[in-house]
Amino acid sequence: MPNKNKIKIKVEDLTLIFGKRKQEALKMLDQGMSKEDILKKTKCTVGVNRASFEIKEGEIFVIMGLSGSGKSTLIRCLNRLNEPTSGHVFFEDHDITRENNKELLETRRNEMSMVFQKFGLLPHRSILENAAFGLELRGEELGLRTEKAMQALETVGLKGYESQFPSELSGGMQQRVGLARALANDPAVLLMDEAFSALDPLIKSDMQDELLEIQSKLKKTIVFITHDLDEAIKIGERIAIMKDGVIEQIGTAEDILTHPASEYVEAFVEKVDRKTIITAETLMFKKNTTVEIHKDGPKGAIRKMRSTTAITLPVEDENKKFLGYVWLSDLLELEKEKETTVHKALRTDVPSVYKNYTVEEMLPLITGIRYPLAVVDEETGRLLGLVSQTSLIIEATRFGKKEVVELKEKANEI
Repeated sequence: MPNKNKIKIKVEDLTLIFGKRKQEALKMLDQGMSKEDILKKTKCTVGVNRASFEIKEGEIFVIMGLSGSGKSTLIRCLNRLNEPTSGHVFFEDHDITRENNKELLETRRNEMSMVFQKFGLLPHRSILENAAFGLELRGEELGLRTEKAMQALETVGLKGYESQFPSELSGGMQQRVGLARALANDPAVLLMDEAFSALDPLIKSDMQDELLEIQSKLKKTIVFITHDLDEAIKIGERIAIMKDGVIEQIGTAEDILTHPASEYVEAFVEKVDRKTIITAETLMFKKNTTVEIHKDGPKGAIRKMRSTTAITLPVEDENKKFLGYVWLSDLLELEKEKETTVHKALRTDVPSVYKNYTVEEMLPLITGIRYPLAVVDEETGRLLGLVSQTSLIIEATRFGKKEVVELKEKANEI
């Protein structure tokens, strides 16, 4: 199992400049000159501008941006298909940017595999031979590379096609061969440069699902390049958004949607359907006041409600496990009846959610209810917080708070 606390790749202050006057352009960059001014004065293009980030073991790290943003340039610096002008790329304990040709060749053959947008299959070789090609270059004997290639083809769902040739397969199947070829080497890191962008939308979606399924089993460290924000959100555990060679922001999809670091990022994610991204963990608020069933009677619970102006409160047991809700009207009845516990007032038939539930998943649960959704720990059932109906409606409709209050007043919900 991968160690998610372990840093697999560390990039420090990485810069790549295209052109003959690289060092002159680098000095100008250090002086704060813009990419446009540097191009004008030196005819050099800044491809990557001081990129720094870390990628964890077993993580799918997506680098995305529009055409010309520098994303493909950056990924090719990680295995030095593009030679960085300055900065460092550390793979575990060694600096790839300082490796000699022999060491670099070993790193590429044994530690990193790459999947390109164009499949790059050899038309005169069978699917099995294409899948085994990297192993052949590595010098492995025929029997062993055939066995590994067959395993890789099975992993990507191409068992039974090993004797066919690339021209006999669809585009999606050819891309699966490219993925199998990369996986056959059993690399520590998989670099995928716009790997699915040439595919039709339905095939592309299938390949995304296939990759996630493979990743659930193999737990590879994957660096994935795309210009498609929906693809980045679907695949990436974290996303780096680039513009003009600069990394504008790195974070989870939810981080980027809820706290965009710049106007560019905000505009970039503006049209994303937030309902499918924003989770209970982001929206929940901590409820400091709860009814503790093992020690609070009706009077104590009513006192807590008065102090918080609430008409309903969540109920916990002695282990902080969420049990349900009590309402003020029910507690007042219990007090009249001289009850000493709140058990009879406890309503347990209430929905609760885990912190990874999205707005889209939570919305159906608030139909016909007038209380917040409880967010509980998936393993222990402990109450983590509450999600208000107002916050869900804001995220679902993108209305302002004033408009939401008006809507709820019309619906007699407050």
